[in-house]
Amino acid sequence: MTSATSALKPKVLRLGRIDYGLSKWAEIAKYATVLDCESKTREEFFNDLKGKYKDITNISRTYQSVHQTGRFDAELATHLPTTVKSISHTGAGYDQIDPDPFTKLGIQISNITVPVEGPTADTAVYLLLGTLRNFQEGHNLTIQGEWKKGKKAAGAKLGATPHSKVVGILGMGGIGRQIRDRLVPFQFKDIIYYNRKRLTPELEQSSKYVSFEELIKQSDILVISVPLNPKTRHLISKEVLADLKPGSIIINTARGAVIDEAALLESLKSGHLGGFGSDVFEFEPQVPQELLDLPNVVSLPHMGTHAWDAIEYMEEWVAENVESYIFTGKVKSIIPDQYDMVIDPKPLLKRE
Repeated sequence: MTSATSALKPKVLRLGRIDYGLSKWAEIAKYATVLDCESKTREEFFNDLKGKYKDITNISRTYQSVHQTGRFDAELATHLPTTVKSISHTGAGYDQIDPDPFTKLGIQISNITVPVEGPTADTAVYLLLGTLRNFQEGHNLTIQGEWKKGKKAAGAKLGATPHSKVVGILGMGGIGRQIRDRLVPFQFKDIIYYNRKRLTPELEQSSKYVSFEELIKQSDILVISVPLNPKTRHLISKEVLADLKPGSIIINTARGAVIDEAALLESLKSGHLGGFGSDVFEFEPQVPQELLDLPNVVSLPHMGTHAWDAIEYMEEWVAENVESYIFTGKVKSIIPDQYDMVIDPKPLLKRE
């Protein structure tokens, strides 16, 4: 059991809607005051942080809550009460948060790890197979009535099978490894990867570590699985696209801005890039119609974790990050940017 007087209760501010993780949040509400943010604009949020939210201890936020508060950046950090100890984000990608100003304040930031890995990897496999085999084009042509005209496969271009292709995975974190594990049974010619650090043999398994340059040169299918940050924005540039094999395919389930979208469109139109499958776009939900209309593009509207049980797992994980800080002084899954952060754990409550 846990006991806490009203005056000593931690105060958790939730930004964004909770749909499926309500039972876990109900547990937290037994020992903490849980407030749902009512601020409608960034300016109102700043004012509320001086008023009704002046003594909050922990914050949880969703991807959509950016419309309420704007980015969690240096400006926002200056408005946070000194009582804030942690920020827990509902997603693997935390590009809406600038870690540095919060790290300087000693505020721990957590993201989602395990819950997003499987669903995102499933999405990557769907996009990869759909693009490789031209399934989307076949579907679209069938809807247009082309199959009824007697055209073989409704007129869709011939695709290719996995055994003749080298898959290159850019970013071999939890999601990248889940993508690899799902691709192994398809018997691709080879699976190579580039990561900031080479994996241990236990994690590397049958995949092969190469340099970034070799990854680009050798890959028939380039799968992007890196977070978006200043170093990875437009990492796949016009120059990198030119270095890819003619006819190669790119699959992206990370963040749209990792790719220079304008350069991508030109590469697809020129025929140098053979196909593109993506769940994310640089300026989503605004996506160039010209890009979407290309027959060799398979697109999804950011559906990587668009499943009720995946969302439930994510929302529970965020709640567990909040709970972990309250009782241990440390979040459950701190972001990589803070791995070297010096932490002096100071629990807000003790379990009895």
